[in-house]
This record gives sequence, C-alpha cells and structure tokens, in this order.
Amino acid sequence: MKLGVICDGISRDLGHAVDVMDEFGLEYAELQFVGDTEVGDHSRAEIAEIDRLLKDRGKPVSCLSRHIFAGLTTANAPGDADHTRHMDALKRVIEMAHVVGSPLVRIMTNKKEQILWGRNGAEQWNVAHGAWDATLPLIAPACDVARDAGLKLVVETGNGTMVNSNYTARKLIDDLGASDVLQVLWDPANNCWCHERAWPDGYDAVRGGYLGHVHIKDVQVDTPRATLEVRRLGEGQLADQFEPIAKALRADGYDGAISFESVYHPGNGNFEDGFRLCVDRFKALFG
Repeated sequence: MKLGVICDGISRDLGHAVDVMDEFGLEYAELQFVGDTEVGDHSRAEIAEIDRLLKDRGKPVSCLSRHIFAGLTTANAPGDADHTRHMDALKRVIEMAHVVGSPLVRIMTNKKEQILWGRNGAEQWNVAHGAWDATLPLIAPACDVARDAGLKLVVETGNGTMVNSNYTARKLIDDLGASDVLQVLWDPANNCWCHERAWPDGYDAVRGGYLGHVHIKDVQVDTPRATLEVRRLGEGQLADQFEPIAKALRADGYDGAISFESVYHPGNGNFEDGFRLCVDRFKALFG
C-alpha cells in the first residue's frame, strides 16, 4: 500500500524529514507544518522550494493538512469573520495543492456538541438541538470551492470536533450530498475517544467509496478522567485491530495513502525518537 508520514511529526525541517523517510522507505509526504508555517501560509517562493525538494527526492504529496474549520462553533455562520478566515485559508491551501500536486486537502469540523440525536425522552432533554444542522452550511461552501478547483477534500475524524467518528463523517457526506468531492480522513485512534471500535464498526462505516485517506497512531483513552495517552504503535487499545484493518484495506483494493502520524514520544519529548520506535511496526502491518 501507499505508505507515508505526516512530515512534521518527524521534523518541521522538511529536508531532514525526507532524509528519515528515505531511511525507512516511506514514499508519500503529508504536509501540515513546514518550518514554522502551516500549509496555506507559505509564500509562493517557499511553495516552489517545497515542491522542488519533494520532486527531487521522489516524494509525492498525499495530502495538505491544515486545520480548516477547527475551533469554529455552532454559533458561527457562513460568511461571518471566522468562517471567512477559514475559507480564505482553504483557498490558499488549494492553490498550494495545485503547485505540489496534492490530490487531497484536509478539513476539520467545528467544535463538538456531545449529543446530537436522541429518542425516548433524550430528544427533548439531552440533544443539542440544531447543532448538526448548523454544521452543514459551514462545510458546504468548502465543497463548492473544492469542486470548482477539481480537488477532493477529506474530513478528519477529530478529537473534540463534530465529526469524531466514521459514522458522523459518513453522515456529513451524505447529508451534504458531497460524495463527489468529500471523503473521510479516518484516524481510528481519534475515534477511540467516542468509543467507536475501529474494527469492524469504523471500517464498515466507510466502505463503499467513503474512505479517502488514513492516519495511523495508537492511544489509550480514559474518557471519564478526560485523559489521553499516546502509546507506542501496537501497545495501545488498537493493538488487536490494526491487522484486520490492514487486511480489509488490501482485500477491498484501497488505493489511497496511509500516513503514520508521529505524535508519540518515549517520555523525552523527542517525536523523531518515537517515530523510530514505531515505524517498523507500521510498515510490518500496512506495507
């Protein structure tokens, strides 16, 4: 399969990150921060240099991953100052995607309301009424922009966002009628927080063309204590689920990229050390 890494999880020095990618035979570069700058905020000259470096080193870009729409709430509305700021950033990322040849641009969703739907009384007493319906018009203009630009968006299943499971990601796509331009960026570790089991439940939710990109890391969540621990790959609560996921991706002919997300460190704050402790396990599972 198409294996890569979110490069700034190794280093924000892109040249060094590519050196490490070469050391471990990873091909696909996902860009989030290069230097101290988030994608979408680089100058034209900087983008040209990024493009030159990656092409010279034979590293196709799998996805440009800015935190578009992260931090918005259901109080925001299309066209307000905050939403306009995110839409402007999206347009800049799309411009960069055309230069570096990225087929995908990541978006996020607004902040999570916990209970969106209910029944047998919960629909009256517990549901955050209107929260989901307020989310759709925030995301719809992004789909229009991407459609006009000839690129696809992927919406990440994120911690603390309205789309925090494959179920809600698929529902967003269906409710927007946007399957032509929007797919799921599945981060099964993020989905652990809402207790969506990655295999088989999460995987089954994105079968049938919904899956566009994958992030892999391992975690241990303790929702009652509001605590998240990143674990060495294969030593968290996803340990028994990675292998069946990988087999299913192969069997179903998944042709997108799988990015290792290097957000683990072994207690010393050094994420490259964490990457080196995990990458062989990542390749053994998904290679």
